Amino acid sequence: MSPPRRPDRTALPPLDIATLWRLHRLGVPSLSPDGQHVVCTATRYDMDANQGRSALWRLPTDGSAPRQLTHCGDKDGQPAWSPRGDQIAFIARRTQAGEKDDTPQLYTLPAAGGEARRRSHFAPGIDAFKWLPDGRGIVLSAWVWPERRGAAGQAAAHKAFKARRHSGYATSEAFYRYWDRNLPEGRRLHLLLLDLASGRVTDLFEGTGLELPRDGSGNDAFDVHPSGRVVAFHHDPAAVPLLGNRCVISEIELRTRQTRPLAAHADWDLTAPRYSPDGRQLALVAAHVGRHYNALGQPAVLPRGTPFTPAAVQAPGWDRQVHAPLRWAADGASLLFTAEDRGRCLLWRLPLGAAAPEVRVPGGWVQAFDTAGDAVATLADSQQHPARVHLHRPGQPAQRLDRFNDAELARVALGPVREVTITGAQGAPVQMWLTFPPGFTPRRKHALLQVIHGGPHAAAGDTFSWRWNAHLLASQGHVVAQVNYHGSSGFGFDFKTSLVGRQGELELQDIEAATDWLLTQPWADAKRVFASGGSYGGFLVAWMNGHVPPGPDPKAPRYRAYVCHAGVFDRVATFSADSWPVRPKDLAARYWQDMPRVLAQSPHAFAAAMRTPTLVIHGAQDYRVPDCNGLAYYNTLKALGVPARLLWFPDENHWVLKPQNSRQWYAEFLAWLQHNDVPARRGRAAA
Repeated sequence: MSPPRRPDRTALPPLDIATLWRLHRLGVPSLSPDGQHVVCTATRYDMDANQGRSALWRLPTDGSAPRQLTHCGDKDGQPAWSPRGDQIAFIARRTQAGEKDDTPQLYTLPAAGGEARRRSHFAPGIDAFKWLPDGRGIVLSAWVWPERRGAAGQAAAHKAFKARRHSGYATSEAFYRYWDRNLPEGRRLHLLLLDLASGRVTDLFEGTGLELPRDGSGNDAFDVHPSGRVVAFHHDPAAVPLLGNRCVISEIELRTRQTRPLAAHADWDLTAPRYSPDGRQLALVAAHVGRHYNALGQPAVLPRGTPFTPAAVQAPGWDRQVHAPLRWAADGASLLFTAEDRGRCLLWRLPLGAAAPEVRVPGGWVQAFDTAGDAVATLADSQQHPARVHLHRPGQPAQRLDRFNDAELARVALGPVREVTITGAQGAPVQMWLTFPPGFTPRRKHALLQVIHGGPHAAAGDTFSWRWNAHLLASQGHVVAQVNYHGSSGFGFDFKTSLVGRQGELELQDIEAATDWLLTQPWADAKRVFASGGSYGGFLVAWMNGHVPPGPDPKAPRYRAYVCHAGVFDRVATFSADSWPVRPKDLAARYWQDMPRVLAQSPHAFAAAMRTPTLVIHGAQDYRVPDCNGLAYYNTLKALGVPARLLWFPDENHWVLKPQNSRQWYAEFLAWLQHNDVPARRGRAAA
């Protein structure tokens, strides 16, 4: 591999935590119906105050300066233009006319600017929304008490819930917690209709037993027909809702509240409905779960009112996972969507009936998009910059609409990034990203840091991470390597599902092949190799500690130290996770039926071989990998006499999201690497 050249801006300092948290973080763009403006949220954080503020910004497409639209709130979000383009709706918690919002409410703002107006007074709060085509109403989703009738009944229930003196959470549900919160006790996620003229809120699901998925699908779970008379939505039809159940799509009439099925199949998971512009067809994401529980989601189109069959799947031979939402082109002849492909997330256009989609907007990583006519607005980042907003029109170059972070980024140096391919497990090509420190020179030996992504069905991509920023992790001179091991997304179905029932096996072979390749490079310091990972990457780091043999020096391990963030340590204890219905499918075993197979995929079963110093990080509000894993791993290392350090956050979930906690996270991470560096290097760094 040819070494990268020195960057031109070597006199500048590397990216640091203070700069990272001064950068604006942009939200999903909403494109005005005439394509002349984009509105999005921009969030700024105050490190001293340890909090952020989100405001709406309007970004004109004529080249004029962006304009901040909201100033009064601190969590303004989910902006969406009205069908006529004269108003912008958004969700916020504010104080207005002496009334302070206890829960998030819906507001509208004149598109030309002015004061925002509270349009809902719904006690349980608003979760997500979509406009009706005539602009007179809005379809909402909200967590409600299903046995209570009307807005007044919901208000009374909310008041009583707030007034309770106990703190226990009592439930008989199987799906009762998700990510970092217990699902609202006794409540269900319903669709409601808000009449803007009167402010009246009507629960469309009241008395039906229906509910939207509990996993927080937002407004991707429903769509309003162009006529404004009906709404399509996906839901779990099972008597006992569970994470991982297949979904079906139904339709409800707004006037009569009558429902009817639109798309259902015993072997397919059907989600994310989207009506065509003329209302005659329905697009959706279809996954053949009868073939495999982890089947790729594929785009499908069927005439409205026609039962779903596998023939509805578009481009059935295309081996990639489609992300919601789907959007129709203005002429109704093609679909737009994002999908990952080899470490990038692109915007694709699929003409109906075509064998495969074509790239509409290349990556980096397209985080979100919106359409109006033939215009497309995207929010996309890359490894060299945070997310930016661009406008794309046919036959024209992409037009950048924001410059929020240019000044801050101009003050720091980012090292070069390279993409390489190595030979991994089973002789398969495996992608690896390398991030070099600023001022990199191949004439010096550099420490190596493996950063192993989570998922496992995710990918290390051409994206600017806030939580595991490769440039910040390279700031001490390490070359950062990120391997897209077997199981990673964006490389096809077979690659994704190859690790089922043997987790740790192929992934470790890929990671070790990557380390072998790195150590052949003239700039690699074989005595200074580290590995880190979060979530499934944390599982792999713990797995490595029990499986990777020592290096050439039997007194020194191959890796000098590990960092394990939110990692799975004990597969049986991890049955306490919110994702418990899916985990036995990953392992191809239930622990009470086949304990040997479960233990064969559990790091704790190999603890006796663990010798490598490890920093263990976990959050108490992590329901995806409960913190009993991190605490047990740390305690085990201490019992074994292995050097270990624990960083435990009582107020963080699977991620570390608060500014001050993030600063501590990065400081502990980098200090741990320095502490475990070879003595000569450590002493030189301290001096």
